[in-house]
Amino acid sequence: MPYLAFDQRTPDAQYRDLLRRIIEEGEDVPSNHGVPARRIVGYLIRFHLANGFPIITERDLVSPPPSGTRPSQFSQALGEICAFLNGAQTQAELEGFGCHWWTEWVSETNAAKHGLPPGDLGPASYGAAFRRFPTSEGLPFDQIAALIAQIKEAPHLRYHEVTPWIPQYLLRPDRRAAVPPCHGWFHVHINGAGELTLSHRQRSADAPVGLVFNFIHYAALTLMIAHVTGYRPKDLVYYLDDVHIYHNQFAHVEQMLATEPQRFPAVTIDRSVTNIFDFRPHHFVVADYYPRLPRLRIPTPL
Repeated sequence: MPYLAFDQRTPDAQYRDLLRRIIEEGEDVPSNHGVPARRIVGYLIRFHLANGFPIITERDLVSPPPSGTRPSQFSQALGEICAFLNGAQTQAELEGFGCHWWTEWVSETNAAKHGLPPGDLGPASYGAAFRRFPTSEGLPFDQIAALIAQIKEAPHLRYHEVTPWIPQYLLRPDRRAAVPPCHGWFHVHINGAGELTLSHRQRSADAPVGLVFNFIHYAALTLMIAHVTGYRPKDLVYYLDDVHIYHNQFAHVEQMLATEPQRFPAVTIDRSVTNIFDFRPHHFVVADYYPRLPRLRIPTPL
């Protein structure tokens, strides 16, 4: 990835602008978690990747926890997207890739609500949709393998798209997922200069917590797809439908907004990896990361 030199990168304020917009202009709405949220509907962010990889600098996402028992949040986010690309559907599979934050979502109590065994994200979850999308012919369809093949064979096409949404499993009372997919609608665009842009839609985003890891997911995915198909990463275009802050997160948001915008870091990948399914967190290296606050434990209502 051809990043600008660190002193030539522009400090990025897009994330903090979003937080401020929600706080100042959002509407208060109830949630299923018992904690009200403040939201806006419809918001677009464009990350020019030459200006840095979008790991937010308002708080530290890269340092490992003090206990040293778990990977960093950055590493876990990479592990999650690598796991989903490989079709992971269970907590055990996710933990095999180094992602350890699904425990509460797939607990025995929560899984039972959807007729799932404990630890199962469900057949309508991200990994299942990406690699085993059910079809009328009865044979599962591998969206990721098909996407990579199509980009290589016909890069000019305008429908290099992937969806995480399996409507026949989700638009019903007994949905087949521990959590309906919140992100994962993405579209790859190739231009005449040999550059690749990934546009992404997210239906629901917890702005202080989940969203910052989703930025990592899809920026990393842009680098991975560009590398294995032979193009240069250009932009990550990020559209948010419902983006919100829970009321019990306001104090942490104000703490982050009190910092100054910083330059994004550089993230490089191991270019010896040529198959998208072989990427793992240790194939990504961060440089020039200078967060303003240490790790914050921001509440996430279940």
